[in-house]
Amino acid sequence: MVDPMDDIASQARQGSVAAIIQILNDKLAEAGVRTRAIFADGVLQLLCEAATPDQLEQSTLVQRIRQILESISPRNIRRVNINSRIVREQQLLWLEEIYRDPESQLLWAEEITLAKPNLFQRLGEDLKERKPAKKSQLPFPQPSSRLVGEKRQFWRGIVGGASLSLLLLLVGWALYDWLRPLIPFTITRTPASAPDSPPQATAPVTSPTPVASSTQTTVFPSSDPFADAVRLAEQTSISGRNAQTSAQWLDLAAKWQQASDLMAAVPPTDSRYGTAQDRVESYRKKSEIAQQEAKRRRS
Repeated sequence: MVDPMDDIASQARQGSVAAIIQILNDKLAEAGVRTRAIFADGVLQLLCEAATPDQLEQSTLVQRIRQILESISPRNIRRVNINSRIVREQQLLWLEEIYRDPESQLLWAEEITLAKPNLFQRLGEDLKERKPAKKSQLPFPQPSSRLVGEKRQFWRGIVGGASLSLLLLLVGWALYDWLRPLIPFTITRTPASAPDSPPQATAPVTSPTPVASSTQTTVFPSSDPFADAVRLAEQTSISGRNAQTSAQWLDLAAKWQQASDLMAAVPPTDSRYGTAQDRVESYRKKSEIAQQEAKRRRS
């Protein structure tokens, strides 16, 4: 059985932003720092939030994040832009806010470049991930000689029965061919139909009425609704930059609502339950805003 933390680390090494965020939040939880991230234009935009500026001391936090990311060594991610600010709830489009007014939004920002991983270390990790888990193999019991003998007898019976049936069929056919000249040949006549009898009407053949089939959409529960909701919210946020038509805004509204539903599916036993409850309302409000924008463009 695969350890969930090993699976998250494997996804992070493959470049999953949601997995990277989860690992960073686990590592920085003791320092009271929470992270968000979006991969855009070849740069991992990382937002660090805390309750006080002391928790976001630049040199310490940058060095800590560099160590964590280089230990993960995510694929295709080398440039990381670290942004910091005092924590703000229910603000999903934080990257747009930072682009719009970085001076009032951030305490500081610093871009770093991650060191390339050792080639042999990367190959070792890839082989470890691809190596299948060992399964306990139980010795299969060898069939006993009695069972083998019974199977042989069974098949012999089937073959013998088929041969006997074929022999009886051939004997019967030969006997019929020998006795056929002795059997009187009779001709039976069927009475002709009366000429005055009216033709019988035949019922028209009706083709079966096609039955309309209804299509149903089956929704499979996700093994990690929190990560799926974050991933969907990031994609929807990026798609919202280019939305022009009413149909596109309606599609964004549906995706925001889906992300809210996924966050609502996070169980109370999950350590991210509190964050998930905050984002349920945030995503729902984004859906309402998108619906209003769709109505405005339709009018």
